[in-house]
Amino acid sequence: MTSDTVHDNIQAIKAELRAAMNGIASRAIRESGMGYRLAFGTELPRLREIAKGFNPDRHLALALWQENIRETKMLAIMLYPQNEFDADMADIWMSDLVPEQAEIAQLLAMDLLAHLPSAADMAFRWMADEHQMQQLCGFLVVTRLLMQGAELSPDAQAEFIDQAASALPASYLPLRKAVQNALLRYAETSTEASIAVDKLLGSQC
Repeated sequence: MTSDTVHDNIQAIKAELRAAMNGIASRAIRESGMGYRLAFGTELPRLREIAKGFNPDRHLALALWQENIRETKMLAIMLYPQNEFDADMADIWMSDLVPEQAEIAQLLAMDLLAHLPSAADMAFRWMADEHQMQQLCGFLVVTRLLMQGAELSPDAQAEFIDQAASALPASYLPLRKAVQNALLRYAETSTEASIAVDKLLGSQC
């Protein structure tokens, strides 16, 4: 895709976002200080519809991400071809996120991170990271992989429980919720997993 085409598509996308703008939601996002340059307050289903009108393209996705608008970041995730997204780009995008942008992290994990060939290995690396946004993405990806039927080795199960125990008391609410959801999903995989989760949650009370 040429630079002119990218520019034209971005202008077309912004026109659709302006038409779909939710003034009340936009004001609430702006007042909450989520770190975006601009937010239209457009809901996810409408963004999905807008994304369907454009061909997935790496150059377009990168340009949309750099706009630092809530909706263009979400569209960047939707329009980045999954087979071209790699671990290096994952780390770059996650390093751009601030704690107030948990919804971006959730979409990133669901649409791109969980589809990486090395998703499981990277998720465990992120869970052990000192930065809470990386931790958040790690637990979100593990949850997604478990939903897709992934099985954890005995060593991975032990490490997951250890990382969950460390992150569960976090003051960052999205991370706590992500850990809890990952534990609940893990508990469904076996009786032994359910017992381990019950023991962990009981020790946190």
